[in-house]
Amino acid sequence: MTKEEVLEAVVEEPTKAEEIEEELSPWYVFCSTGCGFCKKAEPVVEELNNEGYDILTLDISEPDNAKLNQELKDEYKTQCGTPWFINAETGKGICGYREKSIVKKWLDGEDIPEPPRPTGAPPKTPFYGSTNKENIDWKKGYNKWVRDNKHMPKDWQDRQKSANELIDGPRAKSDPPRPPMGPQTTDKQFDDWGEQMKDWQEQNKHLPNLQPVDNMIQGMKQRRDQMASNQGAPVPPAPPVINNNAQLNTLDAKVQSLEVKLDRILSHFGVK
Repeated sequence: MTKEEVLEAVVEEPTKAEEIEEELSPWYVFCSTGCGFCKKAEPVVEELNNEGYDILTLDISEPDNAKLNQELKDEYKTQCGTPWFINAETGKGICGYREKSIVKKWLDGEDIPEPPRPTGAPPKTPFYGSTNKENIDWKKGYNKWVRDNKHMPKDWQDRQKSANELIDGPRAKSDPPRPPMGPQTTDKQFDDWGEQMKDWQEQNKHLPNLQPVDNMIQGMKQRRDQMASNQGAPVPPAPPVINNNAQLNTLDAKVQSLEVKLDRILSHFGVK
């Protein structure tokens, strides 16, 4: 039986469509290009899928995936960056990277509370050459920030340096130049930024671990080319948004939904 014959049979028999609806996974994880935590989540998703789960990875650089991402956020009144694990039927999800055991609990139906988060960012450390008054005022603000975050886990607390360690350590004399961003950035814009960055590094050569500017430019150009390639690639059909009633309003929408779902079902059975 061809794919078209399977589709015709399903459209003619609503009860079979309902059975397919129940069998298909509503689990998505939205990711983005250049997201380090998304990279960490990839092996977790792969292992869980190999164990029989069915999490669909969607890159929000694709316009249809970005649209679906926003629709689900609007529907469930949720704000999250990437990665974002979401059950499209229930709205229950996980914001950010979590260990495999936590994601598995979510897949098995447990509600996963958000991990504790710091109360904002710490006050910015004064530049090298700051006055004694500036240092004293900053220390007061930093110590208050530490006290305000006593709810954070012990390992987080242990990673925080004291105010004296930060103020006595190497500090920049100014902010580094902001690098150009986006797939439309030209080589000249990157090269111009590189010259500014070299000047900044020369003024701040007392800082440790300064990276070679040419290597930084090469990496940014590679990321730009990857983003441009992703945006120019053919856009696959986005999975349909499933509402709480799991009902589609029109026959056209039902056919489109079933085509996407049948592609996934038939691929499992090796049908082309």
